[in-house]
Amino acid sequence: MLLRRHGRCGAVVRTDGIAHHIVDIRETFQANIIDYLVEGYGAGVTPLPCSQCNKAVKFGPMLDYARQELGADKIATGHYARIQFNEGTNRYQLWRAIDRSKDQSYFLYDLSQDILAHTLFPLGNQPKTETRRMAGEFGLSTASKPESQDLCLIEAHGSMQKFLDKFLMPKPGDIVDESGQVLGQHNGIHHYTIGQRKGLGIAAANPLYVVGLDAGRNQVIVGDRSSGHHSECTVQRVNWVSIAPPTAPIAAEVQVRYRSPAVPATVIPIEDGRVKIIFDEPQFSVTPGQAAVWYDGEILLGGGVIDPQTKA
Repeated sequence: MLLRRHGRCGAVVRTDGIAHHIVDIRETFQANIIDYLVEGYGAGVTPLPCSQCNKAVKFGPMLDYARQELGADKIATGHYARIQFNEGTNRYQLWRAIDRSKDQSYFLYDLSQDILAHTLFPLGNQPKTETRRMAGEFGLSTASKPESQDLCLIEAHGSMQKFLDKFLMPKPGDIVDESGQVLGQHNGIHHYTIGQRKGLGIAAANPLYVVGLDAGRNQVIVGDRSSGHHSECTVQRVNWVSIAPPTAPIAAEVQVRYRSPAVPATVIPIEDGRVKIIFDEPQFSVTPGQAAVWYDGEILLGGGVIDPQTKA
């Protein structure tokens, strides 16, 4: 049985005659993804829609539908990650996939214990090459399907800029250096993200990077690469996954971008359920709105959303 959101292709089930249910949750997607992205970019942050989508659109509603309408107790997805139950802690743990090049655990940090308890990741214990081989063996059309590297919204609109331009009007402003000197003009801060180098339209002796976005002043702030490094950040909307929330600092490896390596850091619980992360070495492009996810080796301990307040 295949249970899917409205809008995705069901070619495999049509081939094999598997029961196919479509759940129309476009309103949920609009409120939790479209509006979330537009509000974030308009405020000068760079939201990560994938983890938000997993929690609010994919897993929660799908599991609810499976339970209430189909009488099913578990759902299975094609995510590359692993789930293991730890009897000592009485918690379900989220592990990286065996195929580290395809590991998607970073996007799954916000899943609850209930969802992990009723979810299967059958692909997490094998490399992607084996998945393709098996698909070919069963004559599935997905065996030779090209890799998709973009967000679904980018695939549908061509680029994030084109998507955002449908919702956010041009708002010209200044591109300034860290001293406030005007170096150029922009057409909207939603076209920029922390760490960006290309597309600034500024001639300079040395490469410049976006190091800040000031929504109040409608300014894009640029500087050299060293200015884009941060020694710490604050993380909000924290979800502790594989361990109970600690009351003291813990050592972990923290990943601040999907394609960035996990680096040594100290994760410190602070007020309101937030955490402060202090990196062993300053990190480049720590971006408000993106996820910071921390691991103990292969085990994902927890994660949350990087707060706009960061310290160099």
